[in-house]
Amino acid sequence: MVERDSGGWGELLAAVGADVPTVAVPDPVANSSLPAELLELYAPLLVEPDPILVVAHLAQSLDGCVALHTGESQWISGQEDILHTHRLRALVDAVVVGVQTVLDDDPQLNVRLCEGEDPVRVVLDPRGRAHRGLRVFREGPPTWRFCARAEREHDVVLPVHDGLFAPADVLAALAERGIRRVLVEGGGVTVSHFLAAGCVDRLHLVVAPVLLGGGRRAFPSPLVQELAAARRMPARPIPLGSDWLFDCELR
Repeated sequence: MVERDSGGWGELLAAVGADVPTVAVPDPVANSSLPAELLELYAPLLVEPDPILVVAHLAQSLDGCVALHTGESQWISGQEDILHTHRLRALVDAVVVGVQTVLDDDPQLNVRLCEGEDPVRVVLDPRGRAHRGLRVFREGPPTWRFCARAEREHDVVLPVHDGLFAPADVLAALAERGIRRVLVEGGGVTVSHFLAAGCVDRLHLVVAPVLLGGGRRAFPSPLVQELAAARRMPARPIPLGSDWLFDCELR
C-alpha cells in the first residue's frame, strides 16, 4: 500500500498557475521539503498553459511492454510511480484515457495519495464500448465520454477517423470546456496516437526493472517511418525507487 503523500507537496500545489519560467523552480516551491529533482520535474507543469499543456505518462517493463497480452498491468511500476501518477492528476484539469484502459483496469482516475482536487475524467470511446458499470461512471464526479454518437449525459461527440479521434480534436474540445492542463495517462495506443500527432508537450516514461518476455507494447503505433526522422529529445533520468523516470521535453 502506498502511503499518502506529505511534506512539501502542498506548497508546490499552491504554485499551479503561477507565471514562472519552465526552467526554474518557483518560490515558494523552492523552499519545500520535496527533493530537488522532483521539484524540477514538476516545475514545467506549473506554468500558465498557452493555450493548453499536455503531459503523457506511461510505465513499461525493461523489454518495452505496458501489460501482458491479457491486459493485466497492475502494477508494472513501483509504489513511487503510483504516487507520481496521483501527483500528476492533482496538477492537471483533466486526465484522458483510452477505452481499453478502463475496460482492462477499471481505474478510478482520481487523487487519493496526495493533496489536490480530482481532475475531470475523460474516456475516449469511439466505438461505444465503455459500459455504465465501470467505476469512472459509477463513482465520483461525472466522467466525460468522448464518442461518435451521444447516448447518455456528459457524452461529447467528435468525428472518428480510421476508428480513432484526432488528438487535436480532443484537445480543442477540452479547451472549449475550460480545460488547460491535460494528462494523457494511457494506454499505449492512446499515448502513441497523441505523440504521433505532435500533441504532447512532455512525456513521463517510467521504466521498471522487470521483464515480461512479450505483451502489449508501450508504443504499438509507428511514430516515424524511417530512422532518420526519429528526433533525439532532451530527457532527464530521475530515480523513482527502483524504477527510472525519463522526463522528455517534446515542445
